Amino acid sequence: MHEMALCEGIICIVEEEARKRRFSRVKVICLEIGALSHVAPEAMMFCFEAVAARTIARGARLEIIERRGIAWCLACSQSVEIAQRCKPCPFCGSYQLQVTGGKEMRLKELEVD
Repeated sequence: MHEMALCEGIICIVEEEARKRRFSRVKVICLEIGALSHVAPEAMMFCFEAVAARTIARGARLEIIERRGIAWCLACSQSVEIAQRCKPCPFCGSYQLQVTGGKEMRLKELEVD
């Protein structure tokens, strides 16, 4: 489960920001997770509690904003929504899709004391 390692990385980023900006407690961590990022939001929620338990983020609420997958179809020149890679264009059936969005995972904001 790579979500555990991702949560550990998020906590490292948060702790580094706490040192730089001198805050002592994190109340909310907001993440954006793309549908094509290979990250399971449910697994992130589960792992976050365990990883944050003895850190500055203990008791913090994890909010996840899910972003849809977007691709540009090279065959029909349309931007299309896709749920997963290796699926055809919903308009023309072509497999010539270039992913343009939804593969990111980003720490969007923190609410701190």
